[in-house]
Amino acid sequence: MKKFLYLLIGIFLTTNLAFSADMRFIQVDSAMVSSKDEASIGKHKKLIENINKEKNVEFIIFTGDNIAKADSENLDCFLTLNKSLQKPYYVVLGSKDVNKQKHLGKKDYMQMVSKKSKSHKRIKNPNYTIEKKEIVFIILDGSRDVIPSAMGYYKEDTLSWLENQLSYYNDKNVVIIQHFPLIPPAKKESRCTCKPEEYLNLLKNYKNVKAIFAGNFGINSEKLIEDVLHITTTNAPQYRIIDIMDYEKENPTFWSVIKE
Repeated sequence: MKKFLYLLIGIFLTTNLAFSADMRFIQVDSAMVSSKDEASIGKHKKLIENINKEKNVEFIIFTGDNIAKADSENLDCFLTLNKSLQKPYYVVLGSKDVNKQKHLGKKDYMQMVSKKSKSHKRIKNPNYTIEKKEIVFIILDGSRDVIPSAMGYYKEDTLSWLENQLSYYNDKNVVIIQHFPLIPPAKKESRCTCKPEEYLNLLKNYKNVKAIFAGNFGINSEKLIEDVLHITTTNAPQYRIIDIMDYEKENPTFWSVIKE
């Protein structure tokens, strides 16, 4: 009888666990791959090896500073290594990724990614959306390719595009993913986002935005501001596993853990 009871409890817990982790993805920030640095390449290979061991992952998102500096050879190296990933991956642009003076502007970068990544085949703009299990992920670009800076800047046309997406998906839960956080996790003025007020004011009109994931600071942080969860993730080789539970409900639950 006891064995039967334990079996029932085990089934109940396993079933609850299976239904609670409804949607899982992985965030990697500041991979900073360099084609000329064997240590960097080895670190990224190990990162991929560890990520491939994770279960039930829908996709991986590299949230900027994916390469050590704007250079087509670095980007080619990053994309070639990523072919070993067993799940789809997507990229966000950071301050180190693009520089027109180095012949790697945003358009060049995204074209290379589109050619080398199956999941990016039709994505050629640094601002784009992904739909996974009824959740809309909006990838937003705050980088600059003319005068690159560690300070993010979300241009007026970018925010206009964001507002159009939020209006279009107003009946779905939205997660925004970007490199530059709106809420700084630490006092580093050189990394703070320029004039975030307009962006923050825009968000007040859309209650379907549930979380914003970012990086840039090399710090792990979670803050709840006006019902929006602001999460920043530290540099690779650490990565964040995120579970979104009850994603179809009005108020989904976010659970995350940092691993290496």
